[in-house]
Amino acid sequence: MDFGDVIGYGVPPRPDFWIAPQQTGDGFRESHVAFSAPNRDAVRAFVDAAVAHGAEVLHQPRVWPEYHANYYGGFVRDPDGNNVEAVCHLPGP
Repeated sequence: MDFGDVIGYGVPPRPDFWIAPQQTGDGFRESHVAFSAPNRDAVRAFVDAAVAHGAEVLHQPRVWPEYHANYYGGFVRDPDGNNVEAVCHLPGP
């Protein structure tokens, strides 16, 4: 899918991987990479595994209603300084 400067790759109806250009600042700017998780347990497992390997937690897994009612994501910083997220879009406990 192509949304101007932002491109989403994946199988319809929703892209699983998005790429967008840097639009602010000079030099290094962190990238935000988000991976689709099959359920909320997988999001928690992603964050736990990342922390076990030394990643900094940016945001513990939780519901992010500002994105949509079922958006459940956890965010960590990778060794290069990027923001890496696992997200589940399905309702769950």
